[in-house]
Amino acid sequence: MRLLTVTHFYEGHGGGIERVAGHLNRHLAAFGHEISWAAGGGDAPPAPETAAPVPLRCINLVERLTGLPMPIPSPAALGRLRRAVGECDAVIIHDALYATSVAAMRAARRAGKPVLLVQHIAAIPFKSALLRGAMKLANRLVTEPMLRAADQIVFISATTAAHFAKVPLKRPALIAYNGVDTGIFRPARPGEKDAARRSFGFGDERPLALYVGRFVEKKGMAVIRALAGRRPEIQFVLAGSGPIDPESWGLANVGVVRGLSGETLASLYRAADLFVLPSVGEGYPLVVQEALASGLPVLCGAESAAADPAAMLLLHGLPVDLSAPAATAEAFARGLDEALAAPADPRRAALARERYSWESAARTYDEALKALARRS
Repeated sequence: MRLLTVTHFYEGHGGGIERVAGHLNRHLAAFGHEISWAAGGGDAPPAPETAAPVPLRCINLVERLTGLPMPIPSPAALGRLRRAVGECDAVIIHDALYATSVAAMRAARRAGKPVLLVQHIAAIPFKSALLRGAMKLANRLVTEPMLRAADQIVFISATTAAHFAKVPLKRPALIAYNGVDTGIFRPARPGEKDAARRSFGFGDERPLALYVGRFVEKKGMAVIRALAGRRPEIQFVLAGSGPIDPESWGLANVGVVRGLSGETLASLYRAADLFVLPSVGEGYPLVVQEALASGLPVLCGAESAAADPAAMLLLHGLPVDLSAPAATAEAFARGLDEALAAPADPRRAALARERYSWESAARTYDEALKALARRS
């Protein structure tokens, strides 16, 4: 089949949704599909073996002002997207609440092309009451109609599926957990952790807490800042990029690394003692699965910990209140002590190997797309 994937940005932007789309594109291409990928063109396009790029010229003012990655496509970009939709057999849209997603849905409906919508997130409980209200309204006016319009919905977690359980759909939704490349993301072998720390320039004397993701409010940056200030004896390493600059915090125990992926990122996981992600409004973050595959204790928001019932007992799920970062940091500080004192648990990596496979996830999408093609 000729498949068109639509995301707000390409993988180079660094977000989890984009990374998931890239992995799925590569595996669907391996199944014999012809993949094109339409996304905001401000980042490096995908490699040819991933997909044929359809870069869309967008204005990214919203992200610069608020940290939310909400690119607005130009009129020329909308025309290019309509043409790409017309040339494909089916459209895969990643997350409903983006202008590119809405435009792709409208174009697909006009062209009579089946749409598979992958819904990653639910509601985001922003610190600002105004933003919380705007998010609730946007889900009511945009996300729910998009879910109703799609020919097939795939939720990436039980948390997201539960949030939208009352929305009437054309056919029963699927849940497909994202995969992890467990050949790369794995526990450290003897001596490997110390070698990884030396390669990144970290000392061996302090426990190392790792964060991987975008530097934006909903990921809990204010909580991490308060936590690092509270626990100077722990080295915090933040891997990612975004409008918030952790280096400006002036904390000696906070280090920042940027631009990591693949084997280099996996090595950073192996250098760590635990993983911290005090985020809100997410389904099942890919980085949590990567941390589990790397054998790390994971401290995350309660909703992320509940995203996969099979993993819940292996995650330290804690309540996150972005309007009270100091109180949330205090709870995470207690969680740090418990996680560091507990013995290593081989069940984490074993669960990831057994449950999170990109090939298995892609097979779910492949079968759903073929069923849509037969019905259309």
